[in-house]
Amino acid sequence: MPTYDYNCDACGAEFEMFQSITANPIRKCPECGKLRVRRLIGAGAGIIFKGSGFYQTDYRSESYRKDAEKEKPTKKTAKDSSKDKSTPPKSSDNIKSAE
Repeated sequence: MPTYDYNCDACGAEFEMFQSITANPIRKCPECGKLRVRRLIGAGAGIIFKGSGFYQTDYRSESYRKDAEKEKPTKKTAKDSSKDKSTPPKSSDNIKSAE
């Protein structure tokens, strides 16, 4: 149930009421008893994030994160690239040198 803000035009009292959404707004002021109360339009309850590190991507699905990892380019060092260029000797090369 929401909390509504009220203001009395007669005495200037401001107060909150915890009411059902379907309940009618109150009219009688609890301070002075006059029928000059009006419900104020509030900003409503917002989501409050406390702390650091709240980002849109924090709550991505597991499958999305796995696909994103696959798409990341891999960095190779000079040692890694030289290893990739070398190929193992062919079996036919070994036979020719033995003859």
